[in-house]
Amino acid sequence: MASSTLPSTMKVVHQPDPNSIRLVLEEAPLPVISRPDECLVRVHTTTPCPGELHWEVWFPSLFAPGRERVPCTEAAGVIEKIAESDEGRASNFKVGDEVFFRVEPSQTGHLRQYTLARLSQIAHKAKNVGWVEAGAMPLSSLTAWQGVFQHGVLDDKAIFGDETARKKNGKLRVLITGASGVVGGLAVQFASLAGAGHIVAVAGGNASEHVKKLGATELVDYKKQSVLEWVTISPSEREVDAVFDCVGGSTLSACWSAVKEGGVLLSITGDPQQAKPESVTKKLAEAKWFLVEPNGSQLEVISKLQGEGKCATKVDSVVDLANFQEAFDKVENKTANGKVVIKVHG
Repeated sequence: MASSTLPSTMKVVHQPDPNSIRLVLEEAPLPVISRPDECLVRVHTTTPCPGELHWEVWFPSLFAPGRERVPCTEAAGVIEKIAESDEGRASNFKVGDEVFFRVEPSQTGHLRQYTLARLSQIAHKAKNVGWVEAGAMPLSSLTAWQGVFQHGVLDDKAIFGDETARKKNGKLRVLITGASGVVGGLAVQFASLAGAGHIVAVAGGNASEHVKKLGATELVDYKKQSVLEWVTISPSEREVDAVFDCVGGSTLSACWSAVKEGGVLLSITGDPQQAKPESVTKKLAEAKWFLVEPNGSQLEVISKLQGEGKCATKVDSVVDLANFQEAFDKVENKTANGKVVIKVHG
């Protein structure tokens, strides 16, 4: 079923050369559904991700030769057309549904007026959540969710009243670096909602009140004290069951001191094994670098929490499509304090 008002062309931003961060706004035909699990979405908002304009150079094996380079892997919008298929999650969605989603980096991005997403990657946007907040949520929230629950030690069932899960979570200590950032802040919120026994947040001093409001029970001010210095004061009392690192570098190395024997050390910035100090002899249940995966089912749960006001992301600014370069400059130069959202429609 398709909308009768679809135009024949649209505005789209391309990255002509993977070796250059120069972007151009062009006119192009609407994308065509080519899979039985796809839908066509009219994009309202989308958000750049740090580093994405370099991904094809850094990770060439992930991308098909001659692909159409359109940035932005997350977006929010309205379904305009669904593939004629009864398979998968098609029965859960209909034309006119307001959705948000994150796709694989190898798929064509969403900095265009109309885009494609797979039904397994999308979720319904909460009715009381605006387009800006919805478009800024998928990538960061999925990363945090998967770091805290899917790969981490906490049980997400506790969020919705499972007493066994909540009792188990209440005995666990977790440490989150970059806690005042977008992903780290959401990780603190999710850990708090799940009833983690102790949430140690690593953040700068001026962010302490903000991070505590998100649910942190203890703050390590990295400007005054490193993670290593903090844990060395009393290792038996301060070591944690799991670390979720959003910073990398020397902070990731120090996290080896903070996690207890048999614990879990996760990072979204690099391989913890390569950052392991030679002096550390402890063995962990897991120490890995993970990459976020699209997951519509997880986004449905996150959408419910967002709609209930139980979690939120940090937005730095909002720009119109014509000012897309401003958004990418902020992200590339790391001057944004939160997500920079691009309004494509409306």
